[in-house]
Amino acid sequence: MIRRDFLLSTAQLAITQALVSAGKGERRPPNVVMIIGDDMGWGDFGFMGHPVIRTPRIDGLAKESAVFPKGYVPTSLCRASLATLLTGLFPHQHRICCNDPPAGVDRTEMHPFMRSAPALPRVLAKAGYRSLQTGKFWEGNFANAGFTDGETTDKDRHIARAPRPQIGRATMQPIYDFVDRNQKQPFFVWYAPMMPHRPHNPPERLLKRYLAKDRPRNYSLYFAMCEWFDETVGQLLDHLVKRRLVDNTFIVFANDNGWVQPVGKADDKGAFGAERGKRSPYDMGIRTPFLLKLPGVTRAGRYEDLVSTVDLAPTILRACNVDVPRDMQGVSLLDVARGKGRLERTAVFGEIYTHTASKLGAPNLDVTHRWVRQGDWKLIQHLTDKKGVELFDLGRDPHERANVAEKNPERVKELRARIEEWVRKRG
Repeated sequence: MIRRDFLLSTAQLAITQALVSAGKGERRPPNVVMIIGDDMGWGDFGFMGHPVIRTPRIDGLAKESAVFPKGYVPTSLCRASLATLLTGLFPHQHRICCNDPPAGVDRTEMHPFMRSAPALPRVLAKAGYRSLQTGKFWEGNFANAGFTDGETTDKDRHIARAPRPQIGRATMQPIYDFVDRNQKQPFFVWYAPMMPHRPHNPPERLLKRYLAKDRPRNYSLYFAMCEWFDETVGQLLDHLVKRRLVDNTFIVFANDNGWVQPVGKADDKGAFGAERGKRSPYDMGIRTPFLLKLPGVTRAGRYEDLVSTVDLAPTILRACNVDVPRDMQGVSLLDVARGKGRLERTAVFGEIYTHTASKLGAPNLDVTHRWVRQGDWKLIQHLTDKKGVELFDLGRDPHERANVAEKNPERVKELRARIEEWVRKRG
């Protein structure tokens, strides 16, 4: 078992050895590149077994990475999820739980939440890191999270406005330029393109691969978007290879939330896809694979531990030999990713919130669902509708088709108690 307070882990020892500069005896911290898929289903990759979607570059990364197929986001709304990825905090901690503030409240009034959080760029800056924000970032000016370089300003809603070329879809040059300027010092890159997020407008050359008589066009568009995103990941990785940086760069990959592509005309016009995907407590909304690759430290393979995106910030900081802020409730995954044990934790938790906040700084007002996964069992509490609770055996029913709550009252009681304990302990 792995304890949170185990200060000198085997992974840290490996990091120390891997980062010693030849002949100088000086430790060179690893660069960090964090890649975030946007609105992508947890199984919509070749390495996760999708029968149609082609993701050869991410599949190649997966072959060289520690793969955690049972990863989760604490909530399946993009702004809150991205804030967790940046801070290692649950939404109820960083208080960025909804996409939009209450009616009549200016968006900039939400920015102090990020400015006061232990965001990765801010923590890494104290260790000498430069950092770049590209793509999705809802918190105004990139400096609000401690980035030294970036694209968004307080005038942007969640991505830099036109006429600036959109990262991924139009260009990768800002990342290339940043990397080229900072080859002699450690850097952190946040690559969060709005991909495969709508609009689903892939290049015709990719769309042609997926068009089929028995396949709805909406599916073909989404499938092609996934491959387009994969191509951009490959372009980023190729630049690291070109600059001979890949051997000392920690690559971290996850999605911000899931997605279910709609096929009906009415559903096609919505921003959140079909039911049970984005904004839902079901696995198609909250589950995502994680990929961790740090040469000399992580070991390629699949690891079945239950993990959460609150774990990624502590994992990155441990890899960089930087102290983890006490507010972060996640655990470092480095020892597991090195094949040295399993996590002591047996369950992961989360909440779902409304799209628009009722009151800033009061997240409990907007909770619609709570959920827990323990082993193969998952319980969903519906707090604002009449469904009550749902229980799923994900080992037998990975797509959550059969609610078995009535047949397993003791299991329901146990998991409800775990959610209540999780809520009570946090205050």
